[in-house]
Amino acid sequence: MLNFSKFKIILIILPCLWAMYSVLPHLNYNAVEKANDARDLVKRGLTTSEDSRADLAAWPQWLPSNLVNLGLDLRGGAHLLVEVTLEDVYQDRLNSFWPEIRTRLRDIKGSVGSIRRLESPKGSITIRIANRDSINLAVEELEYLFKPKSSGPKIGRETLDVFGQGDILKIGLSESEKEKTDKRTMDQSLEIIRRRVDEAGTREPSIQRQGYRRILVQVPGISSAEELLELLGKTAKLSFHPVVRRAESAKESVRSSQLLLQSAETEDGFYVIESSSVVGGDELTNAQPTFDQNNRPAVSFQFNPSGGRKFGNYTKDNIGEPFAIILDGKVISAPVIQSHIPGGTGIITGNFSVEETNRLSILLRAGALPAEIRVLEQRTIGPELGADSVAAGKLAAIIGGILVLLFMTLTYGIFGIFANTALIINITFIFSIMAALGATLTLPGIAGIVLTLGMAVDANVIVFERIREEIKLSKNPIKSIELGYEKALTSIIDANVTTMIAALILFTVGTGPVRGFSVTLGIGILTSVFTAIYVTRLLIFFYFSIKRPKELAI
Repeated sequence: MLNFSKFKIILIILPCLWAMYSVLPHLNYNAVEKANDARDLVKRGLTTSEDSRADLAAWPQWLPSNLVNLGLDLRGGAHLLVEVTLEDVYQDRLNSFWPEIRTRLRDIKGSVGSIRRLESPKGSITIRIANRDSINLAVEELEYLFKPKSSGPKIGRETLDVFGQGDILKIGLSESEKEKTDKRTMDQSLEIIRRRVDEAGTREPSIQRQGYRRILVQVPGISSAEELLELLGKTAKLSFHPVVRRAESAKESVRSSQLLLQSAETEDGFYVIESSSVVGGDELTNAQPTFDQNNRPAVSFQFNPSGGRKFGNYTKDNIGEPFAIILDGKVISAPVIQSHIPGGTGIITGNFSVEETNRLSILLRAGALPAEIRVLEQRTIGPELGADSVAAGKLAAIIGGILVLLFMTLTYGIFGIFANTALIINITFIFSIMAALGATLTLPGIAGIVLTLGMAVDANVIVFERIREEIKLSKNPIKSIELGYEKALTSIIDANVTTMIAALILFTVGTGPVRGFSVTLGIGILTSVFTAIYVTRLLIFFYFSIKRPKELAI
C-alpha cells in the first residue's frame, strides 16, 4: 500500500542524510585533500609551516573528510621502483637444509668424526669434519641426500652443489635451484606487495615486474612516495623465540645457537635469545589493531591450528619465563608468560602509536616479504591520460546525466522530478560508499557510474509505465501506484541481480581498470535499487499526503 510508518520513513531518510553529509568533501575536493595531507604531516611531526596551517584551516576538522581516491589515469599517485635482494633467500633455503645435512653426516658409514659449522659467505654453508679421509664419502652422500623413496622430493645434485677439499665441505644451491628460488621469491613478493597496498581490493594499484629482480609499484590516492615506502619498506618477518637473558651491550659474546638482538623500545637494550623460533609469523592467520589492558595501542594476533598448538604447548611448559617477539631482527616485546595461552591467540605490546598498530596489522596480515627490498627510484607521478582526456570523460558524464534528467522530466512530469531527485541521491550514495571503502575512481569507473544512472532510471521507467497501464484500466490513483510498484518489482530485481553477478565476476577475475568499473557498477546497482524502490516511492507518498491529487500527472 502507498503508506509508510514513521519507523520506515526514518529508515529511508537516515541513509539519505548520511550520504548527503558524507559527500560534502567532494564539493571542494582540492581543499579537503590538502587539509588531509597537512593533517597527516602534522601527526607525523614533519611540518608546522604557515602553508600547512592554511591548508588545515581550509576545511574544518569536524566536517567529514573521506574522499574517493582518483586513479592513476585521472590524478596520478606515488611511484616506487624497488629491487628484491634475492641472495637473502639463498641463505634461508640452505639453513632449512642444515638439520638434514648434519644428521646425514653423522650417520655416514665410517664416521667423519666431529662436525663443526664455520662462518661462511652469504649463500653458502661451510663445514669442517674431523676425519679428512672421509671427505669424498661425505661429498658423495650429500650429493645424493634424500634419494627418491616411495614418496618425498629429491634434493641432492638437483638442489645442492657440494665441494670438498681437505677437511672442509662447502655447500651451496645449484643454478637450477637458484632459478626456481628466484621465481618463487619474485612471485611471493609481487603478491605480498599487492596485498599490502590493496588489502580491500578497491585501490587499483599498478604493480608490475620489471626485468629480473625489479618491481614497479604505482598507487593512486597516496600523496608521496615516502608514505608508500613506509608500507612496503619492511619485510615484516615476525617470530617468537625463548629468551636466554638480557645483555649488557652489543659486544657480548653468545653461543652459535643464540642470537644477540637489540630492543626496539630502547637503543641500549639487548637480549640474548635462542636462534630457533618456537613459532613463526608464517603461521599467523590474522592480526588486528587493538588496545591492551592499560588502554595502550597494541596488535592482537591469531595462529593457525599448527602454530596455535606450538604456542599453547610452549606457554604451558614455560610459565614465568620471558618470551621474545622478534620483528625484522629487533625485539619489539619480551613479556613474561603469566599463564597457559591456549587457542593460539595473543597480543603484541610496545611503544606503538595507533597509526603504527594499523600499519603493523596490515603488514602481518599480508605476510612477510621473503627478501628485503631496496628502493631504486621514488617519486610522485601525474595522470596517465592527460587533461584533455580527463576533461572529455567528465564532460561526457555530465552531458549524459543532464540528458537523462531532461528526458525523465519531459516524459513523466512531476513523477520524473521525483525520479531525478532519487537519481541525485543515488549519486551521493555511490561517492559516499566509495569514500568509506577507500575505493578508487578511474575513467572506466566513471563509465560504471553513467551506466548505473541509466539502470536507475530504467527501474523508474518500468514502474511508471506499469502505473500508466493501471490508470488506463480505470484504477484510482493510489491503487494504480500500488499495483505499478508491485508488478514492476520482479522485473527490477531480475535485471539488477543478473548485472550484479556480472559485476562480481569482473571484480573477482579482473584487474586494474576492469575492477574499477566493477566496483562502481556493483555499488551503483545496490544504491539504485534502494532509491528506485524506496526513495522515489517515499517522495510520491509525501506528494499525495500534501497535494491529495484526484488524477495522476504522469
